[in-house]
Amino acid sequence: MLSSLFGRGRAPTPKALVGQDARVYAVGDIHGRCDLLTELHGLIARDAAAHAASRNVIVYLGDYVDRGDDARGVVDAVLDATPAGFERVCLKGNHEALMLDFLDDAAQGPSWFYNGGLATLGSYGVVAPSETGAIRMAALLQQRFRDALPERHLAFFRALAPYHKEGDYLFVHAGIKPGVPLDQQDPFDLIWIREEFLRNRDDHGFVVVHGHSIAPEVVDAGNRIGIDTGAYFTGVLTCLVLHGSERGLLQTGEAE
Repeated sequence: MLSSLFGRGRAPTPKALVGQDARVYAVGDIHGRCDLLTELHGLIARDAAAHAASRNVIVYLGDYVDRGDDARGVVDAVLDATPAGFERVCLKGNHEALMLDFLDDAAQGPSWFYNGGLATLGSYGVVAPSETGAIRMAALLQQRFRDALPERHLAFFRALAPYHKEGDYLFVHAGIKPGVPLDQQDPFDLIWIREEFLRNRDDHGFVVVHGHSIAPEVVDAGNRIGIDTGAYFTGVLTCLVLHGSERGLLQTGEAE
């Protein structure tokens, strides 16, 4: 069921619009929870069928991998099970960056393993004895992961976009550096920034829709909307729905 975002936190900006009669579905951080993504895809398909729009767009905000135990299934679901007739936009998260760094340089393994990478390795059939053991085996695990990773998955990860715009909204994984033009943003900030962006209340020229920073509920701060509700441990995967000036939410399950 679609619930309204109005009345949560600060009042939303009524002038913010998505154009061309588009209905846009922004999906928060999935983190290996293919079960939740499958449920959410069903909710999105039913909602779209009930609301005629000339364009249906689904924007995944990144962090498909790590922590949850089915990163491989998540990528397959994004590639093969996006609701029919939708335009699909896939953004890059910091966890994809960590994974790609490891694929390019085994010395980057400890950082990725610490941030949930062992769960992703396991989903592709590459099992390490422990985090400490994985660090010792980093080069071997890198080669095994390269061998196990389907070519289309690698192509998917390498093609992820840094951001996406629809009307008066900017979709990005973590946020933006305040005061810096969009075309001059550091790619690192787009996937990693936190407090400098989260605390800022300036008008960015668009409403930023982001994930990355977990909150118990969706945060509408006026100049930004944060939709990372910690799906991998709460069971609540959030989708922000935008149509004209309207905003609503689709969410899986309840907090466990």
